[in-house]
Amino acid sequence: MNYIIQNINELRLQIPSHVKIIAVSKTKTVSEICEAMKAGQLNFGENKVQELTTKHEHLPDAQWHLIGHLQTNKVKYVASFVRMIQSVDSFRLLEEINRQAGKYNRVIDCLLQIHIAREETKFGLNEQEAIKLLNHHSFHLMKHIRICGLMGMATFTDDMEAVRMEFRGLARFFHRIRQDFFPHDPSFCELSMGMSDDYPIAIEEGATMVRIGSSIFGKRQ
Repeated sequence: MNYIIQNINELRLQIPSHVKIIAVSKTKTVSEICEAMKAGQLNFGENKVQELTTKHEHLPDAQWHLIGHLQTNKVKYVASFVRMIQSVDSFRLLEEINRQAGKYNRVIDCLLQIHIAREETKFGLNEQEAIKLLNHHSFHLMKHIRICGLMGMATFTDDMEAVRMEFRGLARFFHRIRQDFFPHDPSFCELSMGMSDDYPIAIEEGATMVRIGSSIFGKRQ
């Protein structure tokens, strides 16, 4: 599995140092993730809570990012250890993350997932919903969450110009939200967008995090 180490090293030559690589490890084995960790990769993204909790038991030193849709009734299983939840798509979910994090006296970093794709099947808030969430009278009472930025998933398409426009729109909204709601908060600094097929475009449009799976671990079987 030396190819995993080689792939990570090659990515680091292509990706600016200020951009964090989130290695998407869903369906990958503990041994494959260990290989990535040998290359110094610590941030890993998982879609499913059950898979995430199992891997955390084996690899407690990894920095785990929940990047898939999260149901409120499953927050309790990850609240004690998750590094970041990138897929916050409702006020109710944010409330539950805050409540569960409070049980461990933790502050969990979160990203608001914004729906930017043309596919209706993808999750996320629209811009109006995100603004409504941040204006909610209870938002500033939440002491166990920290909104660190935005996340978006582009349309699955070969039209890279359309993808660029989606990333550009998300970056524009990110700057607007930072100016309007977090002007003096250095924690609000993350823009998570771009995957194996389109991360160079995402970086050009302002991504600070890219979620890369197949370019590290190989294509899924």
